[in-house]
Amino acid sequence: MSTKEAEETSAQYVEWDLSDLYESVDDPALKKDKERVREQAKQFASNYKGEVASFDAQEMKKALQDYEEIMELLGKIGSYAQLIWSTETSNAKYGKLVQEANELSSEIQQQLVFFDVEWLDVDDEQAETLIESKTLSHYKHYLETSRRYKEYVLSEKEEQVLSAKKVTGRSAWNRFFDETMGAARFELDGEELTQQQVLSKLHESDRDLRKRAHESLTNTFEELSRPLTFVFNTLLADKHTDDKLRGYESWISSRNLSNEIDDETVEILVNSVTDNYDLVHRFYELKRSLLDYEELYDYDRYAPLLKNEKEIEWEEAQDMVLDSYSDFHQDMGDIAGKFFKQRWIDAAIKPGKRGGAYSASTVPSVHPYVFMNYDGKIRDVQTLAHELGHGVHQYLSREQGALQANTPLTTAETASVFGEMLVFQRLMSRLADPKEKLALLIGKIDDTIATVFRQISMNRFEHAIHTKRREEGELTTEEFSQLWRKTQNDIYGDSVTLTENYNLWWCYIPHFLHTPGYVYAYAFGELLVLALYEEYRQSKNGFSDRYIEMLRAGGSDWPEHIVGKLGLDITQPDFWNKGLVAVEQMIEQAEELAQKVR
Repeated sequence: MSTKEAEETSAQYVEWDLSDLYESVDDPALKKDKERVREQAKQFASNYKGEVASFDAQEMKKALQDYEEIMELLGKIGSYAQLIWSTETSNAKYGKLVQEANELSSEIQQQLVFFDVEWLDVDDEQAETLIESKTLSHYKHYLETSRRYKEYVLSEKEEQVLSAKKVTGRSAWNRFFDETMGAARFELDGEELTQQQVLSKLHESDRDLRKRAHESLTNTFEELSRPLTFVFNTLLADKHTDDKLRGYESWISSRNLSNEIDDETVEILVNSVTDNYDLVHRFYELKRSLLDYEELYDYDRYAPLLKNEKEIEWEEAQDMVLDSYSDFHQDMGDIAGKFFKQRWIDAAIKPGKRGGAYSASTVPSVHPYVFMNYDGKIRDVQTLAHELGHGVHQYLSREQGALQANTPLTTAETASVFGEMLVFQRLMSRLADPKEKLALLIGKIDDTIATVFRQISMNRFEHAIHTKRREEGELTTEEFSQLWRKTQNDIYGDSVTLTENYNLWWCYIPHFLHTPGYVYAYAFGELLVLALYEEYRQSKNGFSDRYIEMLRAGGSDWPEHIVGKLGLDITQPDFWNKGLVAVEQMIEQAEELAQKVR
């Protein structure tokens, strides 16, 4: 059976230009930068090793500036490798570059780890003096957040060993997973398609096609289940080892620390969402009724209400997003426009390309790049808006420098989800036909359910597999599937019938492996944005300017302080209810529209 070429869409030729990083994998500048970063790291160690404890504020500032320069150059090399490889994971030359970049990163980190170790060894009183000094005001947040790792950092030699082993451990297994899924083919209707192509069929109006696509995905997942089970077990064990060595209390503790949020707040978020699973049941009962199905199956969850959804041309999607962004704030529209004009987006669907979508911040001296697979559906427009929200955020926060530009995951999804909301509200305001309004609203609620409730259900799955792996040892494929089935039954209840095929659908989700504990950040971001949008709706005057300043702050302050400037207190236990009430209001609006169209 021949492999089908990527289906042609209006984004067929939308490919990024990575020359702002490097011209090619053979670019002499790339080789030169590898040599230069090694020399910089060697010089850094020569200048500062054994000296950190005696630093005054000016000396610490100079060291941080030198450290930032190394991180910038190392990040540029690594970003280019990951970006070019993600568009063609089957290309051995690109895979080799990724491995070389990982090994280089490990090599440099081993040379520089003394800096973190020595800084955390500085006594608290002296550290506080440095943190509060005017000379180091730009780096204040970086310095104070890094001190929270004091009890979890090991000796310099131990840290060097962990860094060295990661190259042939966690990083290698993640690459194996990505290349396996990138190379996988799924037979559907006599053709062999990529995972992304078949997943897109689950959003088609043809129910039989959705069912066949669902079976196609499951068949290949079954073929790959043995190696994927091994990858999951290996990475779960690897994380357990790291957590034990560092002394983290639970599997999620390190993620919460990185997200600059306490365990209690995360628990409140998770409980608030799981306590409202009845909203999921209510919504899918409504959708089942609107689709006129006796029973709603898992492959029906993303079925559109209107059949024959027309393809949205790439240029039209571009206009939708840019107009929405510009209406909110001209700076947002102007920055997003750069991504199109200067070819910072890769949207074409092609064999070997990774599935999904992301925005890569790269490094402050360059700019972000957006990666996606554009298939011409309304959800792809929302994905474009989502990733460009990230892109605008990352572009604005560059001024904070390499050490403070990136935000913790808790606020990293704010701009992306807000961008989606702007486009959605613009589309809704332009529709007059209640049927079209209802179809668009149902699609939006589909996305919200997936972002809030499904992501928290996946957090519950993660909790279950990490706990069981630590307490009972290696898990079988069946045990993974049983835990997946339970957490999915919890969210859907009787509103969706889960097929036996669905039991294996934990195995293709990369977040579980690449960034353990990530998924609750989606729910955090969605509920935060629902509350933010309500604030914007009620007090538009000056809100957009304050919003831009929030994005510009990047990771230079605590999340609660940055968001607090927009009038919200994310530390309050009842904060999450504001977002959940907004979800309920959308469902109520859909129920009212449904009465009009029946």
